[in-house]
Amino acid sequence: MALADQTSLPRRPAGTGGPADEPFGPRFVAPLYLGAALNPVNSSIIATALVSIAAALHIAVGDTAILISSLYLTSALAQPAAGRLSEVFGPRRVFVTGILLVLAAGVVGSLAHSLAALIVARVLIGAGTSAGYPSAMLLIRRRAERAGQDAPPRQVLGGLAITGAATVAVGPAIGGLLVGWFGWQTAFWINIPVAVLALALALAGIAPDTEPVRVGSARVLAARLDLLGMALFGGSLTALVVFLNELPHLEWAGLVAALVLAVALVGWELRASNPFLDVRLLAGNRALTRTYLRNGLTLMGTYVILYGLTQWLEVARGLSAYQAGLALLPMGALTAVTARVVANRTGVRLPLVACGALLLVGAVAVLFIGSSTPMAVVIAVSAVFGLTAGAGTVANQTVLYQEAPAATVATAAGLLRTFGYIGSIASAAITGTAFHTRVDDGGLHRIAWVLVPIAAVVLAMTVLDRHLADAGQSQTN
Repeated sequence: MALADQTSLPRRPAGTGGPADEPFGPRFVAPLYLGAALNPVNSSIIATALVSIAAALHIAVGDTAILISSLYLTSALAQPAAGRLSEVFGPRRVFVTGILLVLAAGVVGSLAHSLAALIVARVLIGAGTSAGYPSAMLLIRRRAERAGQDAPPRQVLGGLAITGAATVAVGPAIGGLLVGWFGWQTAFWINIPVAVLALALALAGIAPDTEPVRVGSARVLAARLDLLGMALFGGSLTALVVFLNELPHLEWAGLVAALVLAVALVGWELRASNPFLDVRLLAGNRALTRTYLRNGLTLMGTYVILYGLTQWLEVARGLSAYQAGLALLPMGALTAVTARVVANRTGVRLPLVACGALLLVGAVAVLFIGSSTPMAVVIAVSAVFGLTAGAGTVANQTVLYQEAPAATVATAAGLLRTFGYIGSIASAAITGTAFHTRVDDGGLHRIAWVLVPIAAVVLAMTVLDRHLADAGQSQTN
């Protein structure tokens, strides 16, 4: 598919003056960064509200894990789908539509009084926030091409990760404060003002898509979007989540269904003219596939600590939602700082190796944390995972941008987030299983024992990946 420009910028040779010399100014990047941050907003703030939601709805804390998995399940499918829709219909249209869905979700969640209604709100949030990142990646690539650049400045791509990291940094503390003052509904109504601001910035800073929408017949549209591939992908993920959410009970039907649908997905995508999940690309481009796996496993380790440690601090240590969020503030702050540092580097191998090593160190350290451990030690251990998240997110994104085909960068970017969401779904299942009966030190240590081998795998696959030696060197300064 040709990469037609979706902005109104004229093509100018570099150095002639005018907009092409400064294509990535604040007016353009601000809405992209805010839109890409909408998902981290909802990921971090909800962590401080789970205990309050469980108390208000008279359900077990472990049952609230569905509020995590429902968002990530939706996002896991919607991210690459939004990427494909951006490539077909235009990234600005998809970006704005996503913001409107987030706005609607904020209203639904604020007025909800049941777990079912909250799940609906989280699904809407997942669908809406999924538009931000892949459409932003496509807008940035097309902007760079229009300006005559081989690649955008590293700081621009890094800004997407840094914005998300900064959101995670302040999310638990601000979320805990707001939840403590105004109730758990804050985790939902906070989307209303943020979405309104993002919408205003997008309409003012991103030029309308220049190509008209050509829908065509239903059959042609289904082929262009690969709707069957999307359905099989979504069905396989849904079945997998059903299996994970039932742990420690083994729901074999869910696992079998996930595997059968996955096999059907591969078979269909090998024949599809415009595959939603390009199986041949994943098999042939092993560097891209390793990046997906590395990103998913790293984020699983980060989020299992974010959710697990938050619940443990509130229940086992008796902290309020605000105090728990404040305790995790250094973790988020170091994520943002590390992301900024890595974004200014040319190489990615060292940050990724450090990411794997720190993940392993943090996992082992959690084994020695208990109810009597000084808070300073708990905060220090959580901060290790902040370093991990910051280094891994930016470096993996850099590798993706280089390895993904230019024509499908939005879908590829969506898949990067999808693997992250699968890791996050797994983290919710791990947390829910570990704290199935009660939230205590034993449950926290069970989480750590699961995380140790995962961290070892991440470190090993990174150290042994020779392809990373040259990755990141071609990014524009």
